[in-house]
Amino acid sequence: TGCFLPTPRIVDIVHRSAKVRLEPVPMYAFRDSTVTMWQHHLMIEGQRRGRKGLISGIKKDVVVCSTAPLKGRSSRVAIYGWHREDGKPIQPLYAGHVEWYVDYSHGVRLVLSRMKLDGRWTDHVRVLGDPLTRPLLSDESGEIQYRYPLIPR
Repeated sequence: TGCFLPTPRIVDIVHRSAKVRLEPVPMYAFRDSTVTMWQHHLMIEGQRRGRKGLISGIKKDVVVCSTAPLKGRSSRVAIYGWHREDGKPIQPLYAGHVEWYVDYSHGVRLVLSRMKLDGRWTDHVRVLGDPLTRPLLSDESGEIQYRYPLIPR
């Protein structure tokens, strides 16, 4: 798709930049059911009231992050965010779910890989790989896991 998953820093930037900020609505029963996912969608749309633009506060983002939280956990994914309107995320960076875990509160937000930096086109791997530009996309130290490995079933 020419896109990548956001870093926690990008998720924070999206929240601050969002035109539409919704208050998260946690649900507690049957978190993996289709009915719960549909109910949550309807709750989001009810809060949104047709407003358009960049939106935040609706889901925890599946993110790429430093390899530290994922160390020894090759079948895990990291999630982060679900910001309240005051800017505080409900979910700190967390890498405890196995890759097949399903939950109404997780969302995938794709970020275009190509970006302009100082007037020149580059991509997220170069920006994250350069110690001078990395803080633009990530405030973590250490190696970044740019994508999740496909694990055969």
